[in-house]
Amino acid sequence: MSAAVDDSNNKIQRLSRIGLWVGLALLLAAPFIGLYPVFMMKALCYAIFACAFNLLLGYTGLLSFGHAAYLGAAAYATGWLVRSAHLPPELGVLAGTGIAALCGLVIGLIAIRRQGIYFAMVTLAMAQMLYFVFLQAPFTGGEDGLQGVPRGTLFGLLSLANDKVLYYVVLAVFVAVFLFIIRIVHSPYGQVLKAIRENEPRAVSLGYDVDRYKLLAFVLSTAIAGLAGSLKTLVLGFASLTDAHWSLSGEVVLMTLLGGMGTFAGPVIGAFTIIGLQDFLADQVGSWINVIIGVIFVVCVVAFRKGFVGELLAWLQRRKGH
Repeated sequence: MSAAVDDSNNKIQRLSRIGLWVGLALLLAAPFIGLYPVFMMKALCYAIFACAFNLLLGYTGLLSFGHAAYLGAAAYATGWLVRSAHLPPELGVLAGTGIAALCGLVIGLIAIRRQGIYFAMVTLAMAQMLYFVFLQAPFTGGEDGLQGVPRGTLFGLLSLANDKVLYYVVLAVFVAVFLFIIRIVHSPYGQVLKAIRENEPRAVSLGYDVDRYKLLAFVLSTAIAGLAGSLKTLVLGFASLTDAHWSLSGEVVLMTLLGGMGTFAGPVIGAFTIIGLQDFLADQVGSWINVIIGVIFVVCVVAFRKGFVGELLAWLQRRKGH
């Protein structure tokens, strides 16, 4: 019986790997098969954001309602440093990511001592404080946002003004982040995070300093979210208040749940689905797009509680079990 289960799991893992390779091949070919590079880059940035959030919610069990604040902080930091301080794009992205991680550390030290809905509310409250800082600060442009951010030249060699060049840079960063998260989850540290998610009192009884583990997960998640914000600023050439608004924090929850919380590919598929709907249907249905996305979310929660990828993996598991 055990051998049969192991064989079934191995087959599912092989299918998962094949799916990932097919997905990577499609992403590599995207600019040559008629997909708009700017849309693909925007979707990849949100996919990185969703993967960051999934690391916190899907593998650690912490629900943050203020994750957009870190994306926004990095977006503004990178935009100002590249446009006004004339830093090269790679240093601007690194600085933005570092600032997001620093914000995550400060807020995490406050929030991590709470659990459940109290943790979520603390993160939301702190995120709203950052939002009003961005609204009032003189260097952010207020309601107009930070406009005219140049893409620059990567390492003084590659001009990022070309959409295809920047697309493959963003794709390389996305793949690196994706592999990094896989490595974290499969490491001993990742196994402790799963133990905390499943039964925190038991993890405490085993001698783990759960607050320290959760704080590190929170900081890693906010840093990756900041990386997504920094790249988004380079891609679109601006940073705005919508990058830090609470509604974006809600959207990343939707992306993660829609694709499949606690899976690697799920948040990516969820991000592409939501961004695709927003971009391709917004001109046709206007503000009704929010209603459509809401209906999709309700249907997902009711009929596909594990998300697209989660339900597919569960179906394969049941099929292999027969």
